[in-house]
Amino acid sequence: MSTAILTGPPVVGSSLTEDLAALGFAVRPAADAAAAAAQLTAVPAGERVAVVDTRFLGHRHALRLALTDPRFPAAAVDGALTAAPEAREELARALAARAGRAPAERPAGPLPDALAADLLGAGVPVHRPELGALVAAVPDAPEERAAARAAVAAVDEEEVRLRSAVKSRDGFFTTFCVSPYSRYLARWCARRGLTPNQVTTASLLTALIAAGCAATGTRPGFVAAGVLLIASFVLDCTDGQLARYALRYSTLGAWLDATFDRAKEYAFYAGLALGAANASGDDVWALALGAMVLQTCRHVVDFSFNEANHDATGNTSPTAALSDRLDSVGWTVWARRMIVLPIGERWALIAVLTAITTPRITLVVLLVGCAFAACYTTAGRVLRSVTRKAHRTDRAAGALADLADTGPLAEGCAAALRGAVRRLPGLAAPVLTLLGAPAVVTVAAIAPFGGVWPVVAALGYALTSGAAVARPLKGPLDWLVPPLFRAAEYTTVLVLAARSEVNGALPAAFGLVAAVAYHHYDTVYRIRGGTGAPPRLLVRLTGGHEGRTLAVTAAAALWHDQGFTIALTALAGVLALAVLIESIRFWVSSGAPAVHDGTGEPA
Repeated sequence: MSTAILTGPPVVGSSLTEDLAALGFAVRPAADAAAAAAQLTAVPAGERVAVVDTRFLGHRHALRLALTDPRFPAAAVDGALTAAPEAREELARALAARAGRAPAERPAGPLPDALAADLLGAGVPVHRPELGALVAAVPDAPEERAAARAAVAAVDEEEVRLRSAVKSRDGFFTTFCVSPYSRYLARWCARRGLTPNQVTTASLLTALIAAGCAATGTRPGFVAAGVLLIASFVLDCTDGQLARYALRYSTLGAWLDATFDRAKEYAFYAGLALGAANASGDDVWALALGAMVLQTCRHVVDFSFNEANHDATGNTSPTAALSDRLDSVGWTVWARRMIVLPIGERWALIAVLTAITTPRITLVVLLVGCAFAACYTTAGRVLRSVTRKAHRTDRAAGALADLADTGPLAEGCAAALRGAVRRLPGLAAPVLTLLGAPAVVTVAAIAPFGGVWPVVAALGYALTSGAAVARPLKGPLDWLVPPLFRAAEYTTVLVLAARSEVNGALPAAFGLVAAVAYHHYDTVYRIRGGTGAPPRLLVRLTGGHEGRTLAVTAAAALWHDQGFTIALTALAGVLALAVLIESIRFWVSSGAPAVHDGTGEPA
């Protein structure tokens, strides 16, 4: 249990002690800073501690936002401060310094506010939550307290809490068709003690059942699959809203929410492919794999662009200014959010088409829509990049290097070519990538299957990939390098599996790309959490993108018929085992921050 230290004389009629107890705090009184310092030393080192002025008057949810959010080492509102275990040492120093002052030197204001300033001065970031209409005040005079009570009574606290549980920026379908009722489902879950992770797991199970229904190949199965996919999405919205409603964030929960979204969607693609085969013998595995490749590459474009510009200085462009002006015209905001097919619109489209058409039509429409969305977003970001004057930091270049997933073969090429590449112009990295990536895919598509030319092209791809990353990725379009690598690797696997015409090759390729995509998503979420990429040893052991591309082309050249399918299956199994073991170990045991997307673009 956390501990709250109440500082100052008791206030008659105050419900502060009851509010803190309801939030899970054991309350300890302290008359002044010296008494608060003594109380702090009695609290076990691993517990969160709050310091609250007895005169505090406000909404309970204002206290909840300030004192119980696990994402921040310290947080405060007027009259209340909390410190997580990692900030306890600085809090103890600040209290000791305040206690050692003469009474005349002590500030007249609330002690928690003074301590918050001390923590900031010591370099501890103190989060101040956005309260909106909620009240958090430290009134002293009777008339001030009466006015504060009137302000508290004038606000529907529960309604504010429900509104704040919904993302401030989301897609049209989610905002208008799901969130108006899913937030009440989130409250229902909170009142029954359900956790966000339990709701996330329920969403995954619902989507897997939906995929199973689609795999039956029957019209009732397709209808049930569509309904269940929408239900899974409602639960997917609910888990995040529950986390925000109850402030129950966790590292494991952030990882589950991010990875399960991808697992649910890609499992449904597989269900559609199985359903098409069971219904009419139609082979749409290439379309299902193509949808997964396209969607993953879209995500990597998003992540790569955002990381490249996360902390860039001088980050302005006419294109960004135009986008900001369009945001002031209401209907354009929703139109542009719908065009990019975020997860809500995408899943609604998949669900409806699954229920009323065939898997082939569903996947073709999905591919066309996602391709248009990819072109729209990528073109806009390219325009922003070439027109803005920005200086990218070493951190951004490091993040792009991690996203590139360079293996030992390209590393060796980079070391050999580093001197020559440094003399090339600023657009060298994307140009070199555009030389090698399309070449390996094109050769895989037109050269005789089972020949040596795809292997030669893969070796050339390793050479150009190494040259592309031989110097820091700080150019205006260098953020394109990681998604181009993803497109080259995934598409080469798709093309070779489709051209092999071997039974089971495409499903095996689907499994291989899914395993590699999981590794790339895992890298993204580690970088977003500020913990860095997976260990270099894992990247080297899994070959890097160029090593895996070479391995698949070599397998196509060495083995034909079922041998190629077995090779793809074995490679998928080994990669999945390696990346899953390391990923689960990291997310379960690490102290990585809980990174939840509360305001960003929908996936």
